[in-house]
Amino acid sequence: MNRVFQIHQTVGDIVAKLPKASEIFKQYKIDFCCGGNRKLSEVVNEQKLDASEILRKLNDAMTESANLNEGVKSFTEMSRSELIEYIEGTHHVYLKKVLPELGDFTTKIMRVHGLRSQELFKVHKLFSVLRAELEQHLMKEEEVLFPLVRQYERNPDMQSLEKVKQVMKETEDEHEAAGDILKELRRITDDYRVPEHGCSTYALTYKMLEELEADLFQHIHLENNILFINLQA
Repeated sequence: MNRVFQIHQTVGDIVAKLPKASEIFKQYKIDFCCGGNRKLSEVVNEQKLDASEILRKLNDAMTESANLNEGVKSFTEMSRSELIEYIEGTHHVYLKKVLPELGDFTTKIMRVHGLRSQELFKVHKLFSVLRAELEQHLMKEEEVLFPLVRQYERNPDMQSLEKVKQVMKETEDEHEAAGDILKELRRITDDYRVPEHGCSTYALTYKMLEELEADLFQHIHLENNILFINLQA
């Protein structure tokens, strides 16, 4: 296997081959989920980043990962059904647990700290929109998209593939909308910086929002850059 990354590869392809690359890209604020179809060269030029430094970190991480995970099946080696099972069992389960909890916490800190931190009203509104969209999104994936993909995997034909692609396009648009909300949440919270007057619930809420962002980016990456790419091949 070629273990050397190149500047002309897409960001999504790099993270598909090396999940740990997501941590490196986060350090440089490189969008690897919704922006996963962009070439690394385009991103580093636009953001004025050091390409050689990033490539060195990626290739070092690839060597380390290969040594640690030898014999372990990667996401790119999974069948479509296996990948769907992982997404549902990991990311869907997580969202169903954390979204109601965060709904309560964002409401609580808005009521207690809203006068001193008026951005919390925006945080509450943005999260409420995100939660509603994600809950509908999970239902669409579980009830429509994933059954269509499994059906196509069992009996591949053009008619089934066209149905999958239609729902897949809607799903990608929803991913883009969720990504935009996440970026706005990070902006208005100043990278989830808790003010001095913030209580423990304030800090916990911001920590959970940041964890939600990380989980959603990985969730979207697995679908956009691996599952959907596989279906377009």
